[in-house]
Amino acid sequence: MARGKAPPGELDPRVGEFVSQLRRLVDRSGLSVAAVADRTGHSRAAWERYLDGRLLAPRGAVVALAEVTGADSGRLTAMREQAERAWSRTEDRRDPAAEAQRLSQARSAHGTNVSTETSGSSGGGGHGAGTGASTAAGTGSVSPRRTTAPARPGDEPPPASPPPRRRAVLLLTGILGALLVIAAAVLLTDLGRTGNGGTDGRGGTTANPSAGATTPRATLPAGVKCTGAGCTGQDPEAMGCGGTFATTVSRTPVGAAGLLEVRHSGTCGAAWVRVTGAAPGDTLSITAGTGAGASQGTTVGADPDAYSPMVAVTNTADATACVTRTSGARVCTGGR
Repeated sequence: MARGKAPPGELDPRVGEFVSQLRRLVDRSGLSVAAVADRTGHSRAAWERYLDGRLLAPRGAVVALAEVTGADSGRLTAMREQAERAWSRTEDRRDPAAEAQRLSQARSAHGTNVSTETSGSSGGGGHGAGTGASTAAGTGSVSPRRTTAPARPGDEPPPASPPPRRRAVLLLTGILGALLVIAAAVLLTDLGRTGNGGTDGRGGTTANPSAGATTPRATLPAGVKCTGAGCTGQDPEAMGCGGTFATTVSRTPVGAAGLLEVRHSGTCGAAWVRVTGAAPGDTLSITAGTGAGASQGTTVGADPDAYSPMVAVTNTADATACVTRTSGARVCTGGR
């Protein structure tokens, strides 16, 4: 895909302006589409569609791109909202199913009118001859034919209310059910107090055998598989900590076109180092405090874009990321 290519001419001007702005941001950043996909958490195939104007970029991807490129996310999301409205109108015009549905509705309405008019004309024409004959035979008058309209669901009478005695029984049942729920709640509360160090009936307190047990961790978002110390040494992408759950808290240039970053996920409570434009054999390291597992690292392979395993952090200012080049030069970012 040629990122400098103008959007297709059939796009709405506001959609075309939004797509052109996305391309300009990607071009100015000097990043490849694969690097943009890695840093924003959206696939490379998706970004190719966004930048070609074949698919409208979602809000999450737009915010992530603004963060990666240093653009004004407010202005970029405002452009996307205008493009989304124009895109929706264009899709309605292009959608064959929607057009077929509108055509079918119009035909149905037209067919109903024609049927009604035909029925009326038949009553006054062909049937009128027979009616005239009956009149001549001695009926003396013609009675108009009456048609009975079909009943509609909305014309059904409302259900009858239960008799007073039944209402009383239902009310009493509801009150008894509410009292049972309240009694159960009080009983469970008392049991909980006794189990967590309540009174033992002699003025003392009972010990809670499970007081030192580990409490279950908070429910994590879908796709996130670790938090805190459980993330140490884990792959941030495999554990679901990257993408929209991660932000760059510190960065510095590396070489002519490289970039060294400290990536942090507040959801996972962990940080890692990421580098762009590195050379095979360069080593990465991320350190957060002291102790076992407080430092993680990796060696850059054939892919110049690489990242390290995670370390648990409570304060992003404690995380320091470094890259040591094969030449011996060392570049770091973050930390106090």
